[in-house]
Amino acid sequence: LGNGTTTSSDVPVAVSGITNATQITTGGDQSCAVLSGGQVDCWGYNSAGELGNGTTTSSDVPVAVSGITNATQIATGNDDQSCAVLSSGQVDCWGDNPDGELGNGTTTNSDVPVAVTGITNATQITTGFYDTCALLSGGQVDCWGDNSVGELGNGTTTSSDVPVAVSGIP
Repeated sequence: LGNGTTTSSDVPVAVSGITNATQITTGGDQSCAVLSGGQVDCWGYNSAGELGNGTTTSSDVPVAVSGITNATQIATGNDDQSCAVLSSGQVDCWGDNPDGELGNGTTTNSDVPVAVTGITNATQITTGFYDTCALLSGGQVDCWGDNSVGELGNGTTTSSDVPVAVSGIP
């Protein structure tokens, strides 16, 4: 809940220290907020680095994601990865990466943000269990990560640790 405790609540509680959020998202074990200045804060479980602060230590209060000061949008996945669209159009991701869902050409977890390979014009991002997709400024959609049931939309079931274009969406 981000309020400095691990006590469940059946009524809303304020997240500690966040008064200027412009967007919020929750994932499998973590929550994150984009703040009005472009900083991203995350809180919750952190076994795979999904809080993005350079550690794997969980936090019951928000912690700043390392190096992000110009985020416009954030998404958190159910498999403990998070990604942010930056004002430049770049996408940075961090956390769990067993299927390449960080999009940086590896399957290595990262406890700090890493740039997604080749994306410089993203306008929106979404994350799933083991996959991530970005809407690009021209309308194209690129996805990366697990593709065992065709979730990358490129006509195959081959996973990819770098973005691939979704077929038929110009």
